[in-house]
Amino acid sequence: MKIRLCGKTPDELVSIAVSEGLPAFAGRQIGEWIYHKRASSLDAMTNLSKAAREKLSEKYEVGIAMPVDVRTSSDGTRKYLFPVDGDPSNAVEAVMIPDGDRKTLCVSSQAGCKMGCKFCMTGRQGFHGSLSVADIISQFLAVDEAEELTGTVFMGMGEPLDNWENVKKTLEILTAPWGFAWSPKRITLSTIGVLPRLKEFLDQSKCHLAVSLHNPYPVERVEMMPVEKAFPTREILDLIRKYDFTGQRRVSFEYTVFKGWNDTPAHAKELSKLLRGLECRVNLIRFHKIPDFPYSPASEAEMTAFRDRLNALGVMATIRASRGEDIYAACGLLAGKHKEK
Repeated sequence: MKIRLCGKTPDELVSIAVSEGLPAFAGRQIGEWIYHKRASSLDAMTNLSKAAREKLSEKYEVGIAMPVDVRTSSDGTRKYLFPVDGDPSNAVEAVMIPDGDRKTLCVSSQAGCKMGCKFCMTGRQGFHGSLSVADIISQFLAVDEAEELTGTVFMGMGEPLDNWENVKKTLEILTAPWGFAWSPKRITLSTIGVLPRLKEFLDQSKCHLAVSLHNPYPVERVEMMPVEKAFPTREILDLIRKYDFTGQRRVSFEYTVFKGWNDTPAHAKELSKLLRGLECRVNLIRFHKIPDFPYSPASEAEMTAFRDRLNALGVMATIRASRGEDIYAACGLLAGKHKEK
């Protein structure tokens, strides 16, 4: 199997070039071809000599994973199915969400997930491995809208902080001048709050943070999210309060609303107490019914009432528009079902 050049930094590419008897600048040229010119093959790198390209191709390939399936929703949302490490039987999903002149890519960081959240289809399928940097970056390079993307959210399959080293390197590629040169303001990372890695993310990145909360009461949250035992909400918030979110960097909290379980006036009051003094937003998410799950979605009226209660209590809350439900691309529905087909 050839070594993939996609996902490597300029220093790594320079080392590869030198090891193959090429000048150091050839490594930097390869990086420009991949990240600036979006080349998908060594043959496309025409400022490298033909002899250099042939020599490199003996061991290396650009290695951008191309989607094996694409589904388009009635609302314009597109779901892409990507093979993992070249294996189409093991696949992950990425979702492109259009909104006016914006196009946001929801990317995956793992095949499956270890966290075991009971209302999430990804969590239900178990864990099948963390994605390489090449597999994560491929999601940005291989979608049809690659040149038009305005932002990304790490809210697809997997827990990004459980694959932190590869996600960190991906963030470097997205934000570095030699990479995509994106502002960190175009990137949001969503996590259940893996505490040791969360501190590293907050210290080493300026990207936005979204925390999956879903219930302000620990005894209830643990029913749906077993990780509450390992990473208690209170400890997550204690850490977040040490950082400045009053400027351009934002923190938000994801809150999937279940009828009669976490949408009562008591829950609104407790949530307002929990977040008091923190400059943040609560994104209320519609639950999409999944098999063998005891709770039901809240109605539109119940969602609106809960939002209004939170706003009245001083919590900025909004209802997130549900996108791509007809192609199973909405929150909590990503499952990489290629195996089952």
